[in-house]
Amino acid sequence: MSTNFVSPQMERSLESGNMSRVQEFVLLGLSARLGMRGVLFAVFLTLYLLTLLENTLIVCLICSHSELRKPMYFFLGNLSCLEMCYVSVTMPSLLVGLWTGPFHISFTACMTQLFFFIVLICTECTLLASMAYDRYVAICRPLHYPLLMRPQVCLGLALSSWLGGLLVSVAKTTCIASLSYCGPNVLNQFFCDVSPLLNLSCTHVALTELVDFISAIVIFCGTLLVALASYSAIGVAVLRMPSAAARRKAFSTCASHLIVVGIFYSAALFIYCRPSRIKSMDLNKVLSVVYTVVTPMCNPVIYCLRNREVHVALRKTLHWP
Repeated sequence: MSTNFVSPQMERSLESGNMSRVQEFVLLGLSARLGMRGVLFAVFLTLYLLTLLENTLIVCLICSHSELRKPMYFFLGNLSCLEMCYVSVTMPSLLVGLWTGPFHISFTACMTQLFFFIVLICTECTLLASMAYDRYVAICRPLHYPLLMRPQVCLGLALSSWLGGLLVSVAKTTCIASLSYCGPNVLNQFFCDVSPLLNLSCTHVALTELVDFISAIVIFCGTLLVALASYSAIGVAVLRMPSAAARRKAFSTCASHLIVVGIFYSAALFIYCRPSRIKSMDLNKVLSVVYTVVTPMCNPVIYCLRNREVHVALRKTLHWP
């Protein structure tokens, strides 16, 4: 007959660990001022519905019009699907916080939200880089465009973007979920984000911060360099074009892309490409609104504002002359 022996010291340690383990977090939300919450709730609910409507419209247009079956619109359709998922991960908790004030979220739900948020933000980075490369090939190597951006290549770039985001998220979420959270359990944010969670950990977070920093450098800085290199090459090629009309058309197309890339990366890099914990959490929340709310809403407008093919497809759909 065998017996399981647990020393009194080990038993006390296990009991202490079970008692101190945080089972839920409290999200403070975007604003604690009661007078502002009602107005902000109406504003952000409108933005949320508008974002879903815009991106749904783009996906429907791309799927229903054969003239939009091109690489640029393939990536734009992927980006629109991503933006709908993106805002649906962060916006509900933002709206709940504005409606009810600070609220509780379970540890599992928090880690689930964090996982999907990281998947989507990393995927967006690589999609933006793929779209920049697509424009580079279209403008700088137009004769090779059908070969370099054939359907198999486009599908491979899109799948790589989603798979890369998934792998990075698994690594980062696993590291963060394995940390010990002994209290306090208050997150000064409107969703479960990396930096607020690291601030609450009561164990050594150097390894987790290192993983977070390296992944940020690889994903954010790597894709940003690809985008900048592509647009720099485009700029040089456009300046060499003999036709002023051709230069205007090329700059018009790329300017909208640069606006999106600039807004998104400026906010994201400020928050995530830092190896230390972020202390200015109010600024963190403001910047989080920029890339979780403003960018998904503006992307469809910015990308399609000067796009003649999208305008024609929209008129056909709405039966406008």
